[in-house]
Amino acid sequence: MDGVQLGARFSLATNRLQYCGPADAAPELYRSILAPAGSAAARRALLDFEALTPYLAALGAKHGLDPLDRRVVEAYWIGNELLEGFGRTEFRGILGALERRGLPRSAADRLRAHLPRDPLPHHMFHVAFVGVGAVTGHVPTTLPNMESCRPRWATVVGPGAPGHLRVAGPELAVEQGELRLRGQVEREVAWDPGVVPDAGPGTELAIHWGWAALALRPGQRAGIEGYTRRAIDAANEALPALGVLGRGPEDPGSEPAHFA
Repeated sequence: MDGVQLGARFSLATNRLQYCGPADAAPELYRSILAPAGSAAARRALLDFEALTPYLAALGAKHGLDPLDRRVVEAYWIGNELLEGFGRTEFRGILGALERRGLPRSAADRLRAHLPRDPLPHHMFHVAFVGVGAVTGHVPTTLPNMESCRPRWATVVGPGAPGHLRVAGPELAVEQGELRLRGQVEREVAWDPGVVPDAGPGTELAIHWGWAALALRPGQRAGIEGYTRRAIDAANEALPALGVLGRGPEDPGSEPAHFA
């Protein structure tokens, strides 16, 4: 699996929902997942995703790699060592690129002013700090949408309805004015056996927008959880100053506000 194929697995669901990327990209992304290697057309489509390319480009530039190198794509969607040592100055560059792709200037300025000490160029940090749909405006930043948009890990517990699996994993919540992961919640997710074959009980999956994107290797399973938790901690450092989450019983902040 190369970087184009890995990126297509995480980008297909949102493109089918028409939340981001070129309107006609889904068929090419799907074909690329099933092919021996990612196609040039799928590569072009991924680089047209509004909020994706600024992160991949920044990670690639930092490490001297192509933006769709497999290690770069894995760092953004799952998490690996390429995320280490990424500072505020570099993340301000990402915010500038996001602004050029649709993030309102007022939102970009507010985010620049409240960057945490260790911003993380991982999709969970984008979800929690920048906001779901903040670049395209196609979907509001609500807690349910943040839960759908974050790269979730979950364990298959059995079959679901036709074309679905029953999985269990933690859910995103707001507790005392902070984002937290809690519990083990069972739910059904869409499943394509051509994309994730042999997904029997005990298989660890990565899920994006309710779709099983990838069967995780043990190292990836540890990476997605560890970097997700780090991204949440970093976002929690900044969110109160941004006025997104309330604090205390008088203002519990049950949902994030829309950033745009």
